[in-house]
Amino acid sequence: MTEDASKPFLYVVVCAAGIAQDVGELIIAAQERGWEIGVIATPLALRFFDTATVEARTGRRIRSAWRSPGDPRPFPDPDAVVVAPATFNTVNKWAAGISDTLALGTLCEAYGLGVPIAVLPCVSEALAAHPAYRASLERLNGMGVRFGDPYAGGTDADGGRPRFRWERALDLLSSAA
Repeated sequence: MTEDASKPFLYVVVCAAGIAQDVGELIIAAQERGWEIGVIATPLALRFFDTATVEARTGRRIRSAWRSPGDPRPFPDPDAVVVAPATFNTVNKWAAGISDTLALGTLCEAYGLGVPIAVLPCVSEALAAHPAYRASLERLNGMGVRFGDPYAGGTDADGGRPRFRWERALDLLSSAA
């Protein structure tokens, strides 16, 4: 747990996928489970969700760019990290150790910090079939990263498209404890 807070601190890394518009569901669920939250978004993801609403809900500015030398750290060290939705691009770059955005740098560093990491991929079947993606999943699994299927377990209330179950990421963290 963070030294300065009574609640554990969760980094939520958001990637550019349409479902990111609903990331508030994850934030609410995490807060209900006692987490303080800091959101880190890929630069493109900022266009996929209501940043003002997320900032109001967390009480913190969303981070998307590196801070300048000498600037204070805006978030404490994480007690855990959730990546949701996780895109093909982010998963592959992360597994390769590429750190060209704050989000990727944070994920690469989180492994070295030894904090639990849960991932809910949002990748089409065609991209998921790519051998680089499969190899990236194997590498990240070998690093202890926990993956969940956000679409398992049914459809929306109207019986339409499968529902993205944000809470699965939190369940993965609970099982890591």
